[in-house]
Amino acid sequence: MAIAHKSTTTSRYQAEPSVLTALRTPRLLTREILAGLVVAMALIPEAIAFSIIAGVDPRVGLFSSFVMAVTIAFVGGRPAMITAATGAVALVIAPVARDYGMEYFIATVILAGVFQILLSLVGVAKLMRFIPRSVMVGFVNALAILIFTSQLPQLLGVPFLVYPLVAAGLVIMIVMPRITKVIPAPLVAIVVITIVTVLMAINVPTIGDQGELPQNLPELFIPNIPLSWETFTTIAPYALGMALVGILESLMTAKFVDEITDTHSNKTRETWGQGVANVMSGLFGGMGGCAMIGQTMINVKASGARTRISTFLAGVFLLVLVLGLGDVLAVVPMAALVAVMIIVSYLTFDWHSIRLSTLKRMPKSETTVMVATVIVIVLTHNLAIGVVVGVIVAMVAFARRVAHLARVERTVDLDQPVPTAYYTVTGALFFASSNDLLTQFEYASDPDRIVIDLSASHIWDASTVATLDAITYKYERHNKYVVIEGLNEASNELHARLAGNLGGGH
Repeated sequence: MAIAHKSTTTSRYQAEPSVLTALRTPRLLTREILAGLVVAMALIPEAIAFSIIAGVDPRVGLFSSFVMAVTIAFVGGRPAMITAATGAVALVIAPVARDYGMEYFIATVILAGVFQILLSLVGVAKLMRFIPRSVMVGFVNALAILIFTSQLPQLLGVPFLVYPLVAAGLVIMIVMPRITKVIPAPLVAIVVITIVTVLMAINVPTIGDQGELPQNLPELFIPNIPLSWETFTTIAPYALGMALVGILESLMTAKFVDEITDTHSNKTRETWGQGVANVMSGLFGGMGGCAMIGQTMINVKASGARTRISTFLAGVFLLVLVLGLGDVLAVVPMAALVAVMIIVSYLTFDWHSIRLSTLKRMPKSETTVMVATVIVIVLTHNLAIGVVVGVIVAMVAFARRVAHLARVERTVDLDQPVPTAYYTVTGALFFASSNDLLTQFEYASDPDRIVIDLSASHIWDASTVATLDAITYKYERHNKYVVIEGLNEASNELHARLAGNLGGGH
């Protein structure tokens, strides 16, 4: 029995199919290669856009995406997940480039990677278990909305011919999977629309219009900054913010991919891998980043990739396309990539969550948590803030719901030698429920002896012990005697340690 359990634990994170299986199977390998190519093409305009958000040269975002994708393919914990330069990270560290310059900016990226490695060692990934499903659904739906709205600049104030090109791309990606899944539909759409625009000389925005593409390979970059406490205190807050945002977005994306593929991923390894990838990115002059839900959806859901091969090739193809085929890449119309991202947005959104039948069955608190998460993420464009707010709302909703489960029943026995009032307390007692406990007792009208039976409840925190102290003191002021009985072992230990020592009774 023990051996079987050990085997199960060892294979828990085993990728299926494995890299070796994919390399030996032409059909799987073709799928991985083509998926990597599609992702690489989609990464380029976004890496350029995120570089602009961060206030740095487009080459910084492109090199960062290359280095991170290749690195995470080896050290990451979630196969087929795409890591590259992201908007969330760019927003956090943009002030560093603006206020302190490029040297400090790169140092911040490296320090953020170090923080992520340290956080992985202390087990921060295990906190994922505290993120409720309603927050997860809100996270996914908000991402779908952000992916769609991020395409609006490419759809507003553009030549009219952009719209039929986007529509054609959508049709190709909807129809193509019904004919064959050997070649990813997004790649077919990009190739067909590019050929049409080139042959017909259609003048629409292209990748080349988004920014200058680099001509040389990335080089090792060591920041020339003073190694002092002042430097550390300057960049540490930004680095820690970047580390936390990166971890949260990456682990949420990994959890989402786990659900799509019905597999497990090693969240601690993923956290550590993100740190290593950010350190490597900084050392080669990159802006850092984290997992990208949009590109990951292209890779996993739209293209069907399942292994690290696609992630590795996405980085390799990105560099090859930018350096070796820059002139060809520059003529790819943005309309083709917009069509891809619209499909990704549609596939990402959890449509079941907003069906009327689902909303009727779902508790209002769950729906409130989901909506709050969506609203905060969409308004702030910050996934980390949205998830934190969603978790807080979920905690408050849970506390309110559980607080009402604590009940107090009173009976009075006047036939005993000493007339006694019996109070039976049922439910979980913690700060939210125990605050109401104080008002459930008849201090003035009760007889001289009071028995509080807690055999059907559990004391969870110091607030409850303080409340029991306050109840005891109130009765003592009426010269009445209180007995607390029925405590389970854990509750008795907590009560014995804290009772009378919290200073709030007298």
